[in-house]
Amino acid sequence: MKHRFLSQAILLAVVAVFTACSQKESKVSSAVEPPHLEKRGDVTQLIVKGKPWLVLGCELGNSTSSSRRYMQDVWPKLKASGVNTVLAVVSWEQTEPVEGQYDFQVVDDLIADARTNGMKLALLWFGSWKNGITSYTPKWVKRDTKRFPLAQTPAGKPLPILSTLGKETCEADGRAFAAMMRHLKEVDSQEQTVVMIQMENEVGLHGHPRDYSPEAEKAFKGQVPVVLTEWLTAHKERLLPETRRAWEQSGCKTEGTWEEVFGANDRAAEIFMAWHYATYMGRITAAGKKEYALPTFVNAWIVQPEDTRPGNYPSGGPQAQNHDIWRAAAPDIDILSPDIYLNDFPEILRLYSRSGNPVFIPESRSGQNGAANAAYAIGALGAIGYSPFGFERNCDNEEANGTFCQFYHKAGCIADTILAAQAEGRIGAAWLKGSEPTRVKDTIALGDVRIVCELISSGMRNGGAPQLTGGTYAPDAIGYVIAIRQEEGYLFLGSNVRVTFLPASGKGYIGLAKVTEGDFDEKGNWQEGRWLNGDEIQLRYDLLYAVDEGFSGQGLNFGKPEPAFLKAELFKYE
Repeated sequence: MKHRFLSQAILLAVVAVFTACSQKESKVSSAVEPPHLEKRGDVTQLIVKGKPWLVLGCELGNSTSSSRRYMQDVWPKLKASGVNTVLAVVSWEQTEPVEGQYDFQVVDDLIADARTNGMKLALLWFGSWKNGITSYTPKWVKRDTKRFPLAQTPAGKPLPILSTLGKETCEADGRAFAAMMRHLKEVDSQEQTVVMIQMENEVGLHGHPRDYSPEAEKAFKGQVPVVLTEWLTAHKERLLPETRRAWEQSGCKTEGTWEEVFGANDRAAEIFMAWHYATYMGRITAAGKKEYALPTFVNAWIVQPEDTRPGNYPSGGPQAQNHDIWRAAAPDIDILSPDIYLNDFPEILRLYSRSGNPVFIPESRSGQNGAANAAYAIGALGAIGYSPFGFERNCDNEEANGTFCQFYHKAGCIADTILAAQAEGRIGAAWLKGSEPTRVKDTIALGDVRIVCELISSGMRNGGAPQLTGGTYAPDAIGYVIAIRQEEGYLFLGSNVRVTFLPASGKGYIGLAKVTEGDFDEKGNWQEGRWLNGDEIQLRYDLLYAVDEGFSGQGLNFGKPEPAFLKAELFKYE
């Protein structure tokens, strides 16, 4: 009897050990890699739970997300608009009202409501600066300017801007941010509702090219940090032209004061501020990533046409001309993003995609202009995503945002197709605007075909016959098209644009073998509509002139602001 009990005890012990090991293995196997950025082909994509995620985003107004009650009416409107990712503010003042005592209820509410509505979140950490100004810090920081010093003018007057040289300020901001990231890991690392973090907002010094506080004066007259000069030396052949010009003024010195190394001018002051803003924010970012390593980005208040010097725009921010300095000082910050409200969106975006900087636009326009911006960023530059600012205020305004929401819905249905095409280099896009004379036409090169895109127009061409290309362009017209090369032909998503084709080799002609309209359901399945031919694809009747120009006269007509899908199979003839 004793032996039987002993055998049972041994068996139970073995079962207990096996169960404990199984549970441990289950926990390990259930661990999910956090959202992260990954290079796929020539683009960088956001990976969530092992799959690429296309951000069809919106950024809420600065104060919108501070109240769950206020947000109750916002969530349904965003969901109906086709938004899949919400950029929402979490402020230092709300999460640490008393020093050392954290309250993350606003974070938990945002996560819960985003999950209920089937959306992801990018949280905007508003700590030391927002639009370069200090306004989202706790009261205990605002009231203690001795411990948390402010930037100063040359006359010694304090600005309402925390100095980048405040060591205790950086440490306090970093502790609060790290506490939030630790909390996010505890409550969201499995579900992964929060996929990105923005560090502060549009940082930089207003009014003057640099800070004149006592600590800043001492640092500016001191030596340029060896870390920076070593980085510049190591990357000398790949520096941006703006960095190279500033450094070459001194013959690329590796020792000296800021003016000795970069020149006695405003540019040296701007580089000085860029180094200190990036160093400050790099430390905060590193503290947060130590707790939970989510992708992080910063956003730039970009240089405006009327700006004549740093300080007219926030000096030292992550503007395009400062990217090398930011990379040297803050390697833990993953993306240096632009907030774009100026007209020439493609050119600005080109500046912010240099040196392999991943493309993400956290703030821009909505409306038809915004749809064109989003289409171009995603299709032409492989953007992680796009986000209009303050979208909740009029997202349900059909006149203002009808075509934008339609674009989001359609892009959302083919997000997997877009992401695969980005990674494989099978996608392109055109951005067209009647008010920009150089932007009424554009060409996409995909495979052995040149896709010629032209803004909708009216008028007559050679021969006097009515034509659907050439003529007069409406100054307020905005058009776009995304082109994706597929196994059989091409998929297009377009608005206010006509598309024709040329062989990349310059030999022969491209005809349309088959054109179909249609749509995709929510699962991404193609629902075929009409087969188009005849009047629907004959864009030109002046065939002798068209042939001389290399065209067949046929093409695709996206003649309305409302976006539409077309599929086209092509053939070549000589």
